Amino acid sequence: MTNPVMFSELGLPESILKAITELGYEKPSPIQERSLPVLLSGQDLLGQAQTGTGKTAAFALPLLSKIDPKLRSPQLLVLAPTRELAIQVAEACQQYSKHIKGLNILPIYGGQSYTIQLRQLKRGAQVVVGTPGRVMDHMRRNTLVLDHLKSIVLDEADEMLRMGFIDDVKWVLEQAPQERQVALFSATMPKEVKKVADRYLSDPAHIKIESKTATAANISQRYWVVKGTHKLDAITRVLESENTDGVIIFVRTKNATVELADKLQARGFRAEPLNGDIPQANREKVVDRLKQNKLDLLIATDVVARGLDVERISHVINYDVPHDTESYIHRIGRTGRAGRSGQAILFIAPREKRMLRAIERATKQNIEPMPLPSVDDINKNRVERFKGRIIDAIQSENLDIYSQLITELQSEHEVSAEQIAAASCFIAQGGTKFLLEESELVNDTRGNRARRSGDTKPAPDLTPVSLKEFPEVKMQRFLIHVGHQHRVKPGSIVGCIANEAELESKYIGDIEIRDTYSTVDLPADMPKEVMGVLRKARVSNKPLMIERYKSEPVSEGEFKQEGRSREFKPKRRSGFKSGDRAGAKSGYKKDGYKGNGEGSKKNGKSYNSKNKKSSKGKKGPTSEYAKKKRKDRQK
Repeated sequence: MTNPVMFSELGLPESILKAITELGYEKPSPIQERSLPVLLSGQDLLGQAQTGTGKTAAFALPLLSKIDPKLRSPQLLVLAPTRELAIQVAEACQQYSKHIKGLNILPIYGGQSYTIQLRQLKRGAQVVVGTPGRVMDHMRRNTLVLDHLKSIVLDEADEMLRMGFIDDVKWVLEQAPQERQVALFSATMPKEVKKVADRYLSDPAHIKIESKTATAANISQRYWVVKGTHKLDAITRVLESENTDGVIIFVRTKNATVELADKLQARGFRAEPLNGDIPQANREKVVDRLKQNKLDLLIATDVVARGLDVERISHVINYDVPHDTESYIHRIGRTGRAGRSGQAILFIAPREKRMLRAIERATKQNIEPMPLPSVDDINKNRVERFKGRIIDAIQSENLDIYSQLITELQSEHEVSAEQIAAASCFIAQGGTKFLLEESELVNDTRGNRARRSGDTKPAPDLTPVSLKEFPEVKMQRFLIHVGHQHRVKPGSIVGCIANEAELESKYIGDIEIRDTYSTVDLPADMPKEVMGVLRKARVSNKPLMIERYKSEPVSEGEFKQEGRSREFKPKRRSGFKSGDRAGAKSGYKKDGYKGNGEGSKKNGKSYNSKNKKSSKGKKGPTSEYAKKKRKDRQK
């Protein structure tokens, strides 16, 4: 049996090795072990392996090590079929190169503002990761110049073929310098992808990795879509609602093991970290404590958990998504030992859904979404556990001294035994709240609905909420085309409307943010001019496209696909009529809102929607005004 190859033996520079060691990489996966020497030598590569086998590191590690940070021009171009994958690859490259000073990595994709991308390209980026359509746009504008390009990577080539991007890929390859290294990766090898490889790759090394991984049938697998900021609350809910015995929680870094263990200990869990920095003797003691039921939670990295065999492990929780499917298999294999059943739970961010599908293919099992535990379920479990602790103490401890204390308290203070017991329970809680309230549950669970089910949340009520301070102001519900997926917050919406409409925030009513849109209550008689300004206003680099709320907008899936349409264009247009006189009775001033029935003020000019005249004599673009101008010219 041959010894496994380590990353340190593959010729990678020290800066890259340091980064992957910090990420917890132990040894290369098969695709990485075979690809790294080929790409480091400068040869073209045709790689065939499933998603989740570690392909990103297979091309990123060797090609990043060949970049000159002093040359602030694109030297590595990675083409990806979707913006989610482009972001994921860019983030991975950022992690691998964090110890290379002066190296900039830029993701470019449709749906993001050109202004942001142009600014970053102007500053200089040595690595560009993008979708074919947006890369083509920048190349045609000469904002992305590939004169100093050294390497091109085509990631998920079969997916790009399926999505209709293969002609775009050919165009980019034809415009790129002839002297460059090309790496093409694909899970399958359709005829059209093979033609691209034959035409644009020069004497490539062909590497094919067969996927043979599978998991035991006695391990139940579930996932929960949750963002990093809510992970701690999410895992707390899981641990409180699940019937667990021993639990291993997997994270990516050594620091994360210590941080998470400290936070869980503060929440009352018996948790300990396990990482490579802990001496071997101490590691063995921690594992023994887990075996002897003196410890419930083990927060570990992949490196130290390989080969860990503890029968009482009922759950494996992937707090951080593993780097590849092989690591996932090894992780969840720590439960379900000796024929027992086991539970595997995966926390996954919305942008990591591709990895979820890859894990399903590798394990040959469907991973079901995990429902959010209800408040009643969590509180019921808390009560039962607390009762169990009391019964255990009654049965196993000598409580004579405490019985004597209760008797003394009853006689000295004239209180009942029930009151003393209740106060003792309160003290045992350490002053923390015993039962959970509905508002305390994790609210970031939009992605945990059944796949492709859409937003099942009921449509907002058409009726606006009246302002408490100004009940006389008639309100109207408006719809704006920004939502959770654009990372907007109520404060950013209020700030945008207040600044653009010169409307004090106290006149802005209820705001409800949905996945792809939001609703906001505003004064009903806003002038037409203000509506025009707000339609063009932007939040999170997205136009508000404000309109009076009549019904829910079309779903996100009905928008045109990125790569075929270069901008975000909803099919449903504004519901405003050309004769809308909504602003005739409103008044907007710098010092607030005034419904005076005479018109509105903006920048010191009084507008009247009937004749479109301002107090300074400037006339709006009305048909009457146009007729008068024609008569003047005729005279």
